[in-house]
Amino acid sequence: MAPVGKGDADRFLTEAEVRDLLTEALEKADLTGKRVLILIPDSTRTAPIPMMFRLFHDLLTGRVAALDYLVALGTHQPMNDAALSQLVGQPVVNGRVGDTHVFNHAWERPETFITLGTIPSDRIEEISQGLLSQEVPVRLNRLILDYDSIFICGPTFPHEVVGFSGGNKYFFPGISGPEVINFSHWLGALITSYQIIGTPYTPVRTVIDQAASFIDRPQLCFSMVVKTDASHQARLAGLYIGTPQEAYAAAADLSSRVHIVWVDRPFHRVLSVMPEMYDDVWTAAKGMYKMEPAIADGGEVIIYAPHIDEISYTHGRVIDEIGYHVRDYFVAQWERFKDFPWGVLAHSTHLRGMGTIENGVERPRISVTQATRIPRQRCEGVNLGYLDPDSVKLEEWQGRQDDGILIVPKAGEMLYRVKSTS
Repeated sequence: MAPVGKGDADRFLTEAEVRDLLTEALEKADLTGKRVLILIPDSTRTAPIPMMFRLFHDLLTGRVAALDYLVALGTHQPMNDAALSQLVGQPVVNGRVGDTHVFNHAWERPETFITLGTIPSDRIEEISQGLLSQEVPVRLNRLILDYDSIFICGPTFPHEVVGFSGGNKYFFPGISGPEVINFSHWLGALITSYQIIGTPYTPVRTVIDQAASFIDRPQLCFSMVVKTDASHQARLAGLYIGTPQEAYAAAADLSSRVHIVWVDRPFHRVLSVMPEMYDDVWTAAKGMYKMEPAIADGGEVIIYAPHIDEISYTHGRVIDEIGYHVRDYFVAQWERFKDFPWGVLAHSTHLRGMGTIENGVERPRISVTQATRIPRQRCEGVNLGYLDPDSVKLEEWQGRQDDGILIVPKAGEMLYRVKSTS
């Protein structure tokens, strides 16, 4: 069944159009007197959440018994009231906007999870095409049990682990336990971000859809395709409403036309200018992920983020211990690394990019350099290059595409790919 929705790569939806789409979809849903929980992204995703928050309030207040929100943090840091206020566009006080709760996903607290089931090892082996074979427990934030209906409201962009974000990704890893997070990210790492990113249907997507099949609450997904307008405001190029699979499929199709930049030839040097919505290397690594397919062998990606002074607020100690390495570095020494969190191993190899191990020597395909406030010693200690951010003159990077040099403002969301020559 086709979802309710519309989208256009060449224009923005008006708020009136968005309201009409929400009204049409919500009128079809059995929500009267029901408790509704809406999953939303944190501030590391560009989306008009304040508009959606306001429209949901206008259309559902008085009809539903509860209308609350849960920020799908994955393993990102929890948001305080000030950050939540900016996210939803309303003053949040003690985690509330009036009668509406705005919860953080408490990923670090085991007691907040419930086990819904297990994906058996033979199914995992089938999905992964033999790359992995193990049972995967499916644990989710038990808060969902307090509600009659679960909404997903978030944007769809090309994504390094699953292909495109959105849909059931808001459950896994958004509000899931570490088992699915670590497993799915490592499966993506084995396949490689280079192969997965910008691909609508991947083995990782199949895993998270399989995990979501254990959820017994009705679900409605509001998949947004977001573009930034001339005034740097997040606007909707598309909105699709249906089951998580239906809405995701339509949004990923439009995202593939909106968020992929096709270039004639690969670049030798790229300066990814990271916005302040990314506050550590863990999140700003998207400036590498989205550029890797368009970097020539032996080329370099520079993550330019003078505001960043931490590798990862959540996983920094682990990364300091393991460093950043190509996939085959970990695979060749699996007994040494298998007990580290697989999600952190995945981040490591995603940021370091494609490469090989030859005679025990690691050979990355490209160089990855940090131009942040993280000191040279720490950057080099985790196997990344260092560039003094104060030495970077942005104007010197402008207009040099013909020389194989590119500057990408607000990097991290647009995926760059090289046109096929065949």
